Amino acid sequence: MEPRLKDIILKEINPSLKEMFGYKNLYMGPKIVKIVLNMGLGLDGNDAKIISSCQEDLASITGQKPVITKFRKSIANFKTRKNTNSGLKVTLRKNKMYEFIDRLINIALPRIKDFRGLSLKGFDKFGNYTFGIKEQIVFPEVNFDKVDKIRGLDITVVIKTTDKKHSLELLKRLNFPFKENRSS
Repeated sequence: MEPRLKDIILKEINPSLKEMFGYKNLYMGPKIVKIVLNMGLGLDGNDAKIISSCQEDLASITGQKPVITKFRKSIANFKTRKNTNSGLKVTLRKNKMYEFIDRLINIALPRIKDFRGLSLKGFDKFGNYTFGIKEQIVFPEVNFDKVDKIRGLDITVVIKTTDKKHSLELLKRLNFPFKENRSS
């Protein structure tokens, strides 16, 4: 079964973006390629219990088993050693990606305490958008009673496009809650 958001993108959003920006065909428009979720553990990466509980949390949020990332260099000031565990990472593509975006926009982001919107400064020069969530417990899949420590997530939405403005317009059409620029 096709995800609801994928149908909306194909039938409504892509044609309207084609008309707005004057593309020759639908495939020239911005397209979400993948979503990468990253949870840094830092010094807690050496504890097997913490890693397994964080793996369970990320797996329940995304529906996919996370990969353990390692430090590439030893840095004494950060108390890191080469090839020790640094965090967890999940890459979502295709249908799981659309389902995650749908749950993120409609369920998780509105549950954030004192949420005023996502910053517009999260775009890089290629049009990808990155933002952080301070608490993984905003996702309803995570059992609040089993969480030992509240941890944050970094979410990167990788978009294939030629311009940042096109990426921003695509995310706005997907109902990403961005902060409004107020002129005083």
